Amino acid sequence: MTSMRETRLLAVLALALSVGIGCEQETSPSDDDSGVAVDAGMDGMQGQPEPEPDPEPNPEPEPNPEPNPDPEPNPEPEPEPEPNPEPEPNPEPEPNPEPEPNPEPNPEPEPNPEPEPEPEPNPEPEPDPEPEPDPEPFSFFVTSLEAMQRLSGSRDGFGGNFGGILGADRICQAIAQDIGQGHKEWRAFLSAVEGPDGDPVHAIERIGEGPWYDANGRLVSENIAGLLADDRPQGDPQTINDLPDEYGVPLSALGDSHDVVTASNREGRLASDDPRDTCFDWTSAAADVFPRNLICGHSFPRMGPGGRPARNGAHWLSDHQLRGCAPGVNLIQNGAGEGVCIGCSGGYGALYCFALEP
Repeated sequence: MTSMRETRLLAVLALALSVGIGCEQETSPSDDDSGVAVDAGMDGMQGQPEPEPDPEPNPEPEPNPEPNPDPEPNPEPEPEPEPNPEPEPNPEPEPNPEPEPNPEPNPEPEPNPEPEPEPEPNPEPEPDPEPEPDPEPFSFFVTSLEAMQRLSGSRDGFGGNFGGILGADRICQAIAQDIGQGHKEWRAFLSAVEGPDGDPVHAIERIGEGPWYDANGRLVSENIAGLLADDRPQGDPQTINDLPDEYGVPLSALGDSHDVVTASNREGRLASDDPRDTCFDWTSAAADVFPRNLICGHSFPRMGPGGRPARNGAHWLSDHQLRGCAPGVNLIQNGAGEGVCIGCSGGYGALYCFALEP
């Protein structure tokens, strides 16, 4: 601000000097009249003392610079930009952090991980092995009369036509399925002259290794050796002397029903290579087929007088010959029986069924 005043003062002084110089030049006398002019000028100056103040008005313009200070307040408005910092309250949107509580609701979704325990039901399928509701693994039964009649569609049963040896397996599997044991593989204890591959089939070789349990959880035999050791399997006496059906019911409950078809000798192997002795490998129920050595076993020993076991008739897999291949049922104790049916000597053409695994 001072430099501006000085500049203006210098300008005024320069102006004054220029005015004064101009006046001197206008009044300067020529060389010829210099003396007169000086005197006249002196006289004029003495006679004009009043005009001397005229230059004083010149300083009056000096106040002009004083108004310059008025502009000085202009810099004072410079602080006015200070209100710009007032927008600094813009940070006041700091309340935006107040929405930070929003993340707090985010923890509320955290319960979503709580459903993660839901995969725990996956272990629940573990009960699948719990088809072992049996006290012991269930892996042996004699086909019941009711099942044979139902599956054959005849009150006389299948006779000697089981649909081949594989058809006999399917009968065992279907009965097991009906009682909730279809998840196991079941085989009929039968021998045949020719199997599906054209070779002889031996019953003892197609039933697995054991152990075998009945529907009541009682041991029938630990292994094959136990099946072949004696007339009766080496198992629980409560079951081996009266082998039960798929429901755990002993066959003696029906009467004289103990003939069970096997076509096997006491080693569990094919007893005869004559096709008639296997009802043509379990495909014929004809009444005109006269087998000479169609073998059956006894699910319970033959009883003698007074209800005592007979001297013979106790072997569970190879006891005597059957009369024929035709369908038929005989539950009456009448010795060798009559007729040419598979059940005529005391039974209904039942099968032994074994699961390959307990």
